[in-house]
Amino acid sequence: MNTTISGFSKLSKSEKIDWIIATHFNNDSSAKTTLTQYWNSDEKLQKLHDEFIENTVSNYYLPFAVAPNFKINGKSYTIPMAIEESSVVAAASKAAKFWLNRGGFKAEILGTTKIGQVHFMYYGNAEELTNFFNTVKPKLLEDTKSITKNMEKRGGGILDIELRDKTQNINGYYQLHATFETLDAMGANFINSCLEQFAKTFKNEAENTLNDSVSVVMSILSNYVPECLVRAEVSCPVVDLSDDPSIDSKEFAEKFIQAVNIAEIEPYRAVTHNKGVMNGIDAVILATGNDFRAVEAGVHAYASKDGIYSSLTHASIENDIFKFWIEIPLALGTVGGLTSLHPLVKLALEMLYKPTAKELMQIVAVAGLAQNFAALRSLTTTGIQQGHMKMHIMNILNQFEANEAEKKLVLEQFKDQAISHSAVVEAIEKLRIKN
Repeated sequence: MNTTISGFSKLSKSEKIDWIIATHFNNDSSAKTTLTQYWNSDEKLQKLHDEFIENTVSNYYLPFAVAPNFKINGKSYTIPMAIEESSVVAAASKAAKFWLNRGGFKAEILGTTKIGQVHFMYYGNAEELTNFFNTVKPKLLEDTKSITKNMEKRGGGILDIELRDKTQNINGYYQLHATFETLDAMGANFINSCLEQFAKTFKNEAENTLNDSVSVVMSILSNYVPECLVRAEVSCPVVDLSDDPSIDSKEFAEKFIQAVNIAEIEPYRAVTHNKGVMNGIDAVILATGNDFRAVEAGVHAYASKDGIYSSLTHASIENDIFKFWIEIPLALGTVGGLTSLHPLVKLALEMLYKPTAKELMQIVAVAGLAQNFAALRSLTTTGIQQGHMKMHIMNILNQFEANEAEKKLVLEQFKDQAISHSAVVEAIEKLRIKN
């Protein structure tokens, strides 16, 4: 069947759905029911969601959960998390409670600088270009005054502009490399507007000054922000590291550090290790209306900054004190975007006491560290599957449409028994044969 269409964006929402059902589901009404059952009954709220993006036909729900008992820099937090993966919220909550009476989490901002670049080609004399840049730089800043005025009133704005010669990599390739402070805004629109004005001024002035032409390729912010950095850590005496009589504190600490060391030098392990960090980070970023794709891209680039993909977290024992920490780039915002539009995002930020961008950076970094601690604790003691499968068992039961009586019996059966997908399925099938 031909599923191409012209003018799809101009169709009404109902017309879009009718076309989808006709062309992709053979007019099966159950497919339409699935799409429409997730619509919000509040028409105003539904319209708001419809206008977030293009071609909307339904809402895609993720669970919105909370992880309590976080103490960060002496202040108590309940952290909102939006995620679909079982055991993540439970693990974060368990780590929070574990560290609650061990001093809690400490966090600090190491930098908030964001970056944008104008990429251009120039095949003339390099020295002539450098001299021109030094002359035109004040005008680049002057011509963005209308854009930066409000940001500067709040204490932000353009920090600097550099000319970078990249001709060793690509013939004729140069950059205007600019740094910015955007305060509580993520600042993508602000940065991109400044960059496009830089490009316009630079090209216009070059036409009147340089012997060779400047060809602007693109002007765009970078999601790699190695100077927009936050550190979070926990520490306690080694003897206090175990709350389980069957686990020796010193042995656990040493094994934990070995696990981190492996992730620091082995990329195959580091990717999964960092995925666990991002379980916590992405969940809070989604809940607070920030861009998790941008954060993911920047974080993984940072994990590779030394030439090998490595662990984002680190651990040590010094003078019988165990320390576990993370340094991670996070370009976040608490104003603009969805923060003032999405009702749950607004609620999430209120739950966090309406944080500044710096405060949110610290909270998010702590969530990532807590998640990683919980994962490593399981991996180096009981194994990851025991806790994960205990949480995942409900998904298996729902997949097989178990009723409440069946759920109760199966959960009781696996209370003190090893859990696997096949074992749970077998238990359901035996239960149904018996009945």
